[in-house]
Amino acid sequence: MTEALIFLAAAVVCVPIASRLGLGSVLGYLIAGALIGPWGLGFVKEVEATQNLAELGVVLMLFVIGLELDPRRLSTMRRNVFVGGGIQLAICATVLGGALLVLHLPWQAALVGGLALALSSTAIAVQALNERNELQTPTGQSTFGILLFQDIAAIPIIAMVPFVGHAQKSGEPMWIKLGIAVAAVAGVIVIGRYLTRPVMRLIAKTNLRELFTAFGLLLVIGIAELMSLAGLSMGLGAFLAGVLLASSEYRHALESDIEPFKGLLLGLFFISVGMSIDFGLLGSQPGAVGALLLGFLLLKILSLWAVARSLAICRQAWLFAFLLSQGGEFAFVVFGTARQASVFSRDTEALMTIVVALSMATTPLLLMLHDRFIVGGQNKEREADAVEPVGPVIIAGFGRFGQIVGRLLLASGVRAVVQGIPIGGGVCNVPCLPIKIRSPTRSPSCASNSGRTSTPRPLSSACEYVPSPSVKVPYSG
Repeated sequence: MTEALIFLAAAVVCVPIASRLGLGSVLGYLIAGALIGPWGLGFVKEVEATQNLAELGVVLMLFVIGLELDPRRLSTMRRNVFVGGGIQLAICATVLGGALLVLHLPWQAALVGGLALALSSTAIAVQALNERNELQTPTGQSTFGILLFQDIAAIPIIAMVPFVGHAQKSGEPMWIKLGIAVAAVAGVIVIGRYLTRPVMRLIAKTNLRELFTAFGLLLVIGIAELMSLAGLSMGLGAFLAGVLLASSEYRHALESDIEPFKGLLLGLFFISVGMSIDFGLLGSQPGAVGALLLGFLLLKILSLWAVARSLAICRQAWLFAFLLSQGGEFAFVVFGTARQASVFSRDTEALMTIVVALSMATTPLLLMLHDRFIVGGQNKEREADAVEPVGPVIIAGFGRFGQIVGRLLLASGVRAVVQGIPIGGGVCNVPCLPIKIRSPTRSPSCASNSGRTSTPRPLSSACEYVPSPSVKVPYSG
């Protein structure tokens, strides 16, 4: 009870201050963890116990993300997941592994270290995308697809470490482990597609909201534990369950019930990362830690920038690189396994661990620098788009109803102008309606989202705060 009070008090104090200073909530949680951890004020000593509970935050986050993706939409992400993820892991692992070889590490340690450092933090990257409202943008979807591939790739990486270290423990043959993993995935599919919905209908008939919430938590935690027993990622299992329930009539109820728990436990995860930073090692070897951190970030950011250019991620290559620049949660697992398999020495594991933990703390700072210097500089240098005043009708807003109006006008041969809608990046790679967007102006007639025609009048402040670029609008029909 005392530890819960300490966690909540630290979060309530540090996170608002960090957000007010423009540092973001993630860095606020990390600072809170560093303050109350064993190397700070020492209020909490058992970091590992906290981390085990905090992992549920990542699991719940991936489940909620899965609820927002139906299988059809997920199939459209195949290129981002497998092509983009494969390219990112190969390039980053090669560059970082080569750097470890230069530091005179054995090839086994360089191979494992390069693969582990190539992974990124799903929790930090997705949280940053959500705070910036960019998860649904092309850059956000590419980033999430690569993170999903990393969660999949982490399993064979961890399984590979004992073979590299020639320290494989006796037990079941590999084909048995693979069969167990396949059976676990099949079990999740059966549970999510065929068993969950009838049970939810029965629980919904009781009209007990708390029972529905309890079942939602039981479902996520149970599937995560099943995947863990099979040697797979708990987060991957939760994400798969969320995707299977995305078309369920109870999707929104599940999402609203789990969201508060997800937020609290995800914050606890970031606090546990801050608590795990070994400031004793940082104080005894500040030069070595600083040089390794700087070299790691520089090499990984440049590698990710090259990946972004190869994937043609609009003009957001630097944003993509900064989002994935940190080390991932699975790196801690790989480092521990590598030490047990005699691939890493204890000192090497300690140095790698603190570098990854500190790299997580640098991500909010890098994103703040990106917004201030890269995006700010582009906004100042970029000239306003030339807009042709074509079209006798203005559509104020292009949501679901605005798109219906646009399609009807297009079918009738009437050109329209969508007014005052800022589109992130200004580029779309899907079929588009030939409707142009322009900044607020007066026009002979105005079609609102309800389809009614009225005399021109000033738009609300929500539509006036930024002139929109002249681009084509995605057609989602």
